[in-house]
Amino acid sequence: MYMHTPVGIIGAGPAGLFLALLLSLEGIDSVVIENRSRAEVESTIRAGVLEQGTVDLMVEMGIGERMRYEGVVHHGIELRFDRRGHRINLHELTNGRAIMIYPQHEVVKDCIAARLQQGGQIFFNVQDVQLAGVDSDQPVIHFRHEQEQVELHCDFIAGCDGFHGVSRAYIPLSVQQVYSRAYPFGWLGILLQAPPSARELIYAYHQRGFALVSTRSPQLQRMYIQCDPQDDIANWSDEMIIEELQARLVTDDDWQLRVGPIVQKNIVAMRSFVIEPMQYGRLFLAGDAAHIVPPIGAKGLNLAIADVRHLARALTRFYQQQREDLLAAYSATCLKRVWRTEHFSWWMTSMLHRFPDDDPFQQRMQRAQLDYTVGSQAASMSLAENYVGLPFSV
Repeated sequence: MYMHTPVGIIGAGPAGLFLALLLSLEGIDSVVIENRSRAEVESTIRAGVLEQGTVDLMVEMGIGERMRYEGVVHHGIELRFDRRGHRINLHELTNGRAIMIYPQHEVVKDCIAARLQQGGQIFFNVQDVQLAGVDSDQPVIHFRHEQEQVELHCDFIAGCDGFHGVSRAYIPLSVQQVYSRAYPFGWLGILLQAPPSARELIYAYHQRGFALVSTRSPQLQRMYIQCDPQDDIANWSDEMIIEELQARLVTDDDWQLRVGPIVQKNIVAMRSFVIEPMQYGRLFLAGDAAHIVPPIGAKGLNLAIADVRHLARALTRFYQQQREDLLAAYSATCLKRVWRTEHFSWWMTSMLHRFPDDDPFQQRMQRAQLDYTVGSQAASMSLAENYVGLPFSV
C-alpha cells in the first residue's frame, strides 16, 4: 500500500501524539505508527509529574479537561534527611508555578482519544519499520501492518520511538556524537495500593540509600528505593521492600508510611544519554529517542513535550511561510534545554544517592549541599524553578 503524508511520526508515546495534535491545530496532516497495541500503550505506567508548561500546553490544546479534574496540583516538595523533612515551596519561589500529578498513561489516553476524534490516523501493532531517503526531500517509512506492506512517503519524519526505537540509527555514525553516563545504582520501584502517605513528593537521603514517595492516584502510590542495578527483583519480598522504605523514611515526628498490597515491582537502571545532533536531513528525533535523564527530576515526559513543541512550530513555519530557519535550528534549540535538564537531574541524583565509593568526605559534601539547598532562598529557588520547568523559550 502506498501512502503520503506531510509528516510521518514514529511512536505513539507522549512525544509522537503531542506532535500530531499540535500539527493538526495548524492544519498540517500526519500519520502516527506504533509497534505496540493501543491497550499496551495506554496501560504502560511511567512518570506522573507534569511541569507547569506541560499543563498549560495541554489546556491550550484542548486536551486538559480530564487532567484538571483528576490531576492533583502540588505546590511543594519535601527533602528529607537526618530524620527531618524540609519543604521547598515551589509556588512561592516561582511566582505561582507548580506541578501536576497526573500519570503519563492517562496523558496518552487523552491524546489518543483526541487524535481519533479528529479523524487522525494511528497505526498500532506495526512491524518491520525501516526508513529510506532521510537525507533527501522525499523520505519514506516502510512498515508492515496487519500483514500488509505499507510505503509511507513523507516530507519529514519525526522519530519519537524511544530509546530502543529504530529512528536514531538512521543518523550516520560519522555525524553523531553520543554522550552517556551509567550510574552505579538503580531504583527498585513499586506500585502500592494505599492512600497517600504525604501531601507532596518526598525525596529522602539516608545512610541506607535514597528513597522517593510519590503518588499516582488517591488509591495508588508510586515509591522507589535505591538498590544495586544488577539485583534480581526476586530477591526482594514485599515485606523487605516495605521495611526498607520505612527505615529510609523514618522521622522524629509522628509521620507514618501508609502501606497496602504491592501490585507491581521492578528494578530500573539509572543513566543519562544525549545524541547530537537531534536531526539529520529530513529526520528529527524527539523525546527518549534523543535523550534520557535520570528519573529523579521527573523530566523525561516534559522534555519530550518541549522537543515536539519546538518541532511543531518549525514545521508550521515551513508549511505556512516556506521558511526553514526554525527547522535548521531545531537541534541546537532543543539541546540547550536538554543539557540544562541533564544537569539538573544529575545534580539531584548526585546530592541524594549513596555511591559505592562514598567516603566520609563525600557524605559531608552531600550534607553540606542539602543544608545549603534547604537553608538558602537562592538555592531553594534554583531547585524550584528547574523542578516546575523552565519556560519553553529556554
